[in-house]
Amino acid sequence: MIEYLKGEVTELAPTYCVIECGGVGYGLNITLLDYDALNSTSKGDLIKMYIHESIREDAHDLYGFKEKGAREAFRLLIGVSGVGPNTARLILSSLTVDQLENAISSGNEIPLKSVKGIGGKTAQRIIVDLKDKIKGTGTSLNLSVPVSGANFDDAAAALVMLGFTIQQSQKALSKVFSKEPTLSTEQAIKLALKML
Repeated sequence: MIEYLKGEVTELAPTYCVIECGGVGYGLNITLLDYDALNSTSKGDLIKMYIHESIREDAHDLYGFKEKGAREAFRLLIGVSGVGPNTARLILSSLTVDQLENAISSGNEIPLKSVKGIGGKTAQRIIVDLKDKIKGTGTSLNLSVPVSGANFDDAAAALVMLGFTIQQSQKALSKVFSKEPTLSTEQAIKLALKML
């Protein structure tokens, strides 16, 4: 599983880029918002992109995101029935993560329906399915998927390898790390397995 790629952007288009890492060029599907960010970098700059892999029988696609929160939002969106990777990428090309969180938490369909190809039913489904996965903290809203350290990421990857979904793994690990933030990867996996 590829967590992130760090390298130089050698090709850039509004929905696609190639990052060269160690002499290998990786083609990434990107959002328009990330295109704008990548387009403002200088030639030769090292760029870090968080990766979501989609492996199917007929394709192995990589989706790249400048921010970890955007990747987590993408993963939550593709978990909604009727929302595929291209639709999720279209949503994250039109709305920032904060705008998406605000729309979902407030139950406001209008920003979602303004995205090309998203109708009322899909917008409602996204809000209903993801409302519980978004938590409010004061006036700022954050995806309930924590952006933690290496131990959290390693433990989540191990649980996914064991057959649990990324959402299940991260939810269990959130509870584990909120009680004991200094846990080792092995301790966190053992505690999370008791909850799964």
